[in-house]
Amino acid sequence: MFKTNVLILLVICLPAMALADTLDFSLPDLNGKIHRLSDYRGKWVIVNYWATWCPACRDEIPELEEFYSAHRARAVVLGVDYEDSDPTSLRSFVDEEMITYPILRADLDRAPVFGRLYGLPTSFIISPQGELVKTKMGAVTKDYLEAVIGKFGQHGAVVMK
Repeated sequence: MFKTNVLILLVICLPAMALADTLDFSLPDLNGKIHRLSDYRGKWVIVNYWATWCPACRDEIPELEEFYSAHRARAVVLGVDYEDSDPTSLRSFVDEEMITYPILRADLDRAPVFGRLYGLPTSFIISPQGELVKTKMGAVTKDYLEAVIGKFGQHGAVVMK
């Protein structure tokens, strides 16, 4: 009986553990600094794939900025520009929109570590332990992000109420 329970536990847990161990990327920001998802372990990470030509993406920037400003101590927003734009135009856009969270440049030759994107914007919410807890296609709001993080608690465990 004990061996069966251990086997069942391994079958259930190993895929999630493997995902957490492999869920990483390294992408450059606008200054060439490399950001790795694993650099932010211990914090909530919102990985937001977007493009300058996308109206919904542009609409959510103030919400992402507000969330980032309010939660810098325990969360980070990583905006991943998912288009083939020249660095000068992208930097101008970021400056005009007054974006202060890191903007990374996607490697368009490789699929995102989270899998195929079916539309923009798409956000992935990663727990402080590096586990993907939520995927949201479409614009996010500060309230939505706070609700997801609140559901999982400060350390990423589901909070039972």
